[in-house]
Amino acid sequence: MSLYVPTGTPPLISSAVARIERRLPSAGEVLVRQGQRVEPEEVVAKAFVPGASIIVNMARALGIAPIMVERAMVREVNNKVAKGEVLARSSRIGGRTCPSPVSGKIESVDTETGYVTISPDPADYELHATVRGLVMEIMPNLGVVIETPAAQVYGVFGLGHERSGVLRLLVTDPAEPIRPEMIDARSAYAIIIGGSDISAAALRRAVQEQVRGVIVGGIDEAELRAFMGWAGAGSWRAGQGSWSFPNANGTPPDLTLVITEGFGAHPMAVPLFELLASHDRQEALIEGGTRLRAPMQRPRVVVPLSSRTTGVQIEPPRPLLRSGAEARLLDQAHLGQTGQVRSISTAPRRLPSRVRATAVEVALEDGTTLLLPRTAVEVLT
Repeated sequence: MSLYVPTGTPPLISSAVARIERRLPSAGEVLVRQGQRVEPEEVVAKAFVPGASIIVNMARALGIAPIMVERAMVREVNNKVAKGEVLARSSRIGGRTCPSPVSGKIESVDTETGYVTISPDPADYELHATVRGLVMEIMPNLGVVIETPAAQVYGVFGLGHERSGVLRLLVTDPAEPIRPEMIDARSAYAIIIGGSDISAAALRRAVQEQVRGVIVGGIDEAELRAFMGWAGAGSWRAGQGSWSFPNANGTPPDLTLVITEGFGAHPMAVPLFELLASHDRQEALIEGGTRLRAPMQRPRVVVPLSSRTTGVQIEPPRPLLRSGAEARLLDQAHLGQTGQVRSISTAPRRLPSRVRATAVEVALEDGTTLLLPRTAVEVLT
């Protein structure tokens, strides 16, 4: 999991030390030492992860009464079984047999329901570094913290696990969407960069072409629901601790999505787009984790810089809101737009929405001046 964005950290950092926390899902063994240099595909830790118990309706499988299941069992409780091995056999002539669906241990036999519970063997889990850098901290039996000089871009919403890949720019305009025909075999194992949005069809094409990550300015909620298989909007709940791909229809796709602006078709903010475009064809790490409750977490893209890069800051910059600062607008009507701060009110002012709040006057590139609440402005530089 990545660290959440500290208060005051801008959504783009051109050069600073990034900290990436790599943690096992359960206690295991760390394979690297502090100070060791690691590569993205290098295994830094491993563990045996227990699987969810499997329940077999043995009475139905054999066509017998639940009370007869225990007598029909070929293997006893606490016995080890291999996948495909016969668990139970009906005593009738030409009776049915039931093989074990997994390798594991028989946990229980319920004569009231006819259910047999099997605990699968733990699965081998390997934790990869996913980024080039130095191991700066060891979390005993849990994982490592890796540091690397990097450019970073933070999004507002994301889905999917940490993945590494080569950045591939598909558009030249931050207002241009990603269309399905843009994604081909050349995008395999890459992290593709788009502009304003992406459709459900394009996301499905990305999964088909084995794309590892997608970065776009926005996405229509209906398109995201169509891709994820959600029939209605009821799945979105304010305050939900985290979002993830649904697992109702099997394994979630090996794809991570990062949205930089918000829901809807919004052009990616030009400074973010230019920073990502400047690192086209470079290796990067994409993290889709989003948490709305403490500890809060925003998705991000980390692009490791060359070890010869100079002027790398140890701590990320925390620019203050001030006159002359470049800012990104966060209100729904102006998502994806940037401007220059002209003034900041010292006392609450009445806004066009008729709400009184601390206001910021922002000048857009076309000369338009907007009066926005302080919470609708995010400092870039």
